[in-house]
Amino acid sequence: MTDTSAEPAELTISAPHRELLGQVLDKWSLAVLNELCESPARFNGLRRAIPSVSQKSLTATLRKLERNGIVERELLTSRPVAVEYRITPLGKTLRPPIDVILRWAESSMPDIERARAAFDAGDGV
Repeated sequence: MTDTSAEPAELTISAPHRELLGQVLDKWSLAVLNELCESPARFNGLRRAIPSVSQKSLTATLRKLERNGIVERELLTSRPVAVEYRITPLGKTLRPPIDVILRWAESSMPDIERARAAFDAGDGV
């Protein structure tokens, strides 16, 4: 029988953890992952799907995600150059934890809004 009363192991957040989480959980990465979870896309398709992202930010985001093994690019044609981005099997494993965080945000939003209002009213100074 498994002992479920034991304390969970201490969670250590190291610099590499912070760096990785900062790279894969920023606002543009989440938007790109949301699009690529649905289907592969070319750069301009991602730009149309995420109109508020600049070309520079989208390029940097795709490079970060590719470097971390979350997204891969495939050369479709060489003239003119056409590249398609798709989520990797490793990237697909991000979906469940991100969904948990999004559910927490959704269920906690009323409490967060109350806390923000109290802080903004001067109660948090």
